[in-house]
Amino acid sequence: MSIVEQSTKLDLERIIFIGRTFKEYMDMFSFSEDDLSTKKILDCPAGACSFAAIGEKVGLNITACDIVYDYSVEALKGKGLRDIAHAMKHMEQAKSNYIWNYFGNLGGLRKHRESALYDCTSHMKQSSDRYISATLPTLPFANEQFDITLSAHFLFMYADRLDYDFHIETINELLRVTKDEVRIFPLVDLEGTRYEHIDRIINYLTAQGYKVDELSSKYEFQKNANSMLKIIK
Repeated sequence: MSIVEQSTKLDLERIIFIGRTFKEYMDMFSFSEDDLSTKKILDCPAGACSFAAIGEKVGLNITACDIVYDYSVEALKGKGLRDIAHAMKHMEQAKSNYIWNYFGNLGGLRKHRESALYDCTSHMKQSSDRYISATLPTLPFANEQFDITLSAHFLFMYADRLDYDFHIETINELLRVTKDEVRIFPLVDLEGTRYEHIDRIINYLTAQGYKVDELSSKYEFQKNANSMLKIIK
């Protein structure tokens, strides 16, 4: 994902551009390739993730959407590499806040983050039409344009910067462009604390007629970040 820090102005140096791999997505959202083989999928916000890139290689139909995609590929790649290097320095001091079964160590984590970045930016050069620039809570897509929408490491995580109304507006917009279901991962903030308004959001969505489930995920890196919200229309 990408998050603009401290400012509403889109300044590349204020954006964190780090992504997850295709395998991480499949694990965190509990999907198999067969589950998605006939679906039209939106990844929003997608940041430097390789979900769309590797997805296309295995025959999946994935569109990536993020606030940063108006920038050049080379600018994004350079920013991503700087952000990974910066994150690795700080991760050394915060290792106890994470569970290392998935990556093994800092070297394994760096390898995954760089792999996602390289795959994403290479794919952006080859298939730029798959990368759509947009600023939430507004999306440039038709009603129910996608079968499934996935949203990772954005909503709920930045509770100190994104208020309840923004969350509701964004979830409503994700649902507007989605035909079947929306999945959001994880349900904690950056400190690993469950987002304080999760139950309020679930009650709101249920009252709107959606079926909402809070499901465990087999992916856990940040402690307590091991569940997702599944919203079925």
